[in-house]
Amino acid sequence: MNMSATVTVINKQETQIPLADAVFQRILDAIYDGRLAPGSVINEVSMAQEFGVSRGPVREAIRRLQGIQLVTREPYIKARVMSLSAESALELFQMRMALEGMACNLATQRMPDDEIDALLSEMEQDRQQRVSGAEQPRVFDFHERIVRASGNQRIIAALCGDLYHLLRIYRRHSGTVLERKDDAYAEHWQIVRAIKSRDGGLAESLMRSHIERAANHLVRHLPDTVRQ
Repeated sequence: MNMSATVTVINKQETQIPLADAVFQRILDAIYDGRLAPGSVINEVSMAQEFGVSRGPVREAIRRLQGIQLVTREPYIKARVMSLSAESALELFQMRMALEGMACNLATQRMPDDEIDALLSEMEQDRQQRVSGAEQPRVFDFHERIVRASGNQRIIAALCGDLYHLLRIYRRHSGTVLERKDDAYAEHWQIVRAIKSRDGGLAESLMRSHIERAANHLVRHLPDTVRQ
């Protein structure tokens, strides 16, 4: 795909996305879906050729990825996708336990009934798409939905800002084994049932337990070559 100075995206109104933003998103997507694996070198020249752009936008995108800790680069060394670390994973998931647990409690108090019903419907739609193997037009993020439903802007900024990208990488690896995917989905249902019943304490406890199990699963399944 050859990109021009801007990439056109059509929504309700046509907007123009700067080239550097488009390159940033494409590299980010490659990290998300594993085409750029943890620890792999990011070759600016080959990437610029692949995207049909100069090295400038690629270099700028890599700098932005460094800023959100998805890419590492030391002086005179090529940029690499960050390596997964058991220690880093535990720290991030411990933070999530505290913040997402509280977000879940707040969502129980603040989430309207129709929004809860919509979330349940989207969860079922997402499950059916995954079972059928159908191509998903968008990414359904259960955890982001709960965090935003909390209405707490500081928690939202902490978990849905730049740190969101790093959290998403670790979360992706925590759910790569089919058994954990099935368990995680069942746990999501239990959390939403607690929210629907307006039991904030139970919802918070279930979310904290869910994240703790995901953390333990991730640490056990990180390959030795990736663990620091």
